[in-house]
Amino acid sequence: MNATLHWRCLRAVIVREGLRFVHQRERFFAALVRPLVWLAIFAVGFRAVLGLSIIPPYETYILYEDYVTPGLVAMIQLFNGMQSSLSMVYDREMGSMKTLLVSPLPRWYLLVCKLLASVLVSIAQVYVFLAIAWFWGVQPPELGYLAVLPALVLSGLMLGALGLLLSSFIRQLENFAGVMNFVIFPMFFASSALYPLWRIREGSPTLAWIAGINPFTQAVELIRFALYLQFNGAAFLAVTACLALFLGGAILAYDPGRGFWARRGGPAEQG
Repeated sequence: MNATLHWRCLRAVIVREGLRFVHQRERFFAALVRPLVWLAIFAVGFRAVLGLSIIPPYETYILYEDYVTPGLVAMIQLFNGMQSSLSMVYDREMGSMKTLLVSPLPRWYLLVCKLLASVLVSIAQVYVFLAIAWFWGVQPPELGYLAVLPALVLSGLMLGALGLLLSSFIRQLENFAGVMNFVIFPMFFASSALYPLWRIREGSPTLAWIAGINPFTQAVELIRFALYLQFNGAAFLAVTACLALFLGGAILAYDPGRGFWARRGGPAEQG
């Protein structure tokens, strides 16, 4: 009976997130517009000015479009993770999250259900983008589309958990946009998503060091290697560690006995 209750909760959260995604078609197109702009416009300009040496996992010289595609895949997951966290703030403010959090199921399980639902949505967006990129000439090995799936799940969980952690500190919906910009753009641009780390190091060793410890860089490299049928052990360990850290922090923050809501008076006290 307990397992049945847990399954019903997971299914309900996934269905709710899926229906929200289906009914908010602009969210789907917005998630694709950003990476497609980079692929179709910026990549053309950078191709002429940014030389790429042969670096793992690539065995030959590649076009800039091929290099940037894994970074754009991770960008989709980053934006989706933050968008899902925005919905958490909205649900909490409008009252539906209060109802969910006072259910007999443990809070950590509810947060994990929300996180899994968000990751499934982001993976659907990623594969649509990869299909469009294939027609654009970005054609990794066919098996890479399957091999990259575990990397997408792990990186999506990590980036979504970061969003959950941030959402635990946001009390009002209108404040979340500023926090998103403060997190998203530094993480994206100070990473290996757009430029190789060796190229960044030539311009600024300090920035290269920051990009090297950036969790988003590790997610990008995990996806990049998996897409080309290779395993990046260092990136895997880094992403797994960040997932444990961010998710653990989010679970503690949403715990009314120990976390942020206990100090500020959250849904459990307001209900």
